[in-house]
Amino acid sequence: MIIERARLSIKPELADAFNDIFEDVAPLFLAAKGCKGVRFERSIEESATYYLVVDWETLEDHMVVFRASDDFQKWRAAAGSFFAAPPLVEHVRVAKSASV
Repeated sequence: MIIERARLSIKPELADAFNDIFEDVAPLFLAAKGCKGVRFERSIEESATYYLVVDWETLEDHMVVFRASDDFQKWRAAAGSFFAAPPLVEHVRVAKSASV
């Protein structure tokens, strides 16, 4: 599994409102080939910073298939006006984990 982590710098005056678009945009991701889950995380220290975290089966499912889709364009249209700066996107894999 590949994890997409996108750091989203949101205009401070729109930070609370940005949270409200999740219900509208989550289905765009969940309908995509290879998407296994999506969530918004909000920074405690920087309340205008969010992280979009998406679990993908493959990197191609995100970078090729989803990015070429109409749903990606809908995501950008819904979220774009909230951005204070372009998103910073990286892809990671879990190297090791443990839990209680």
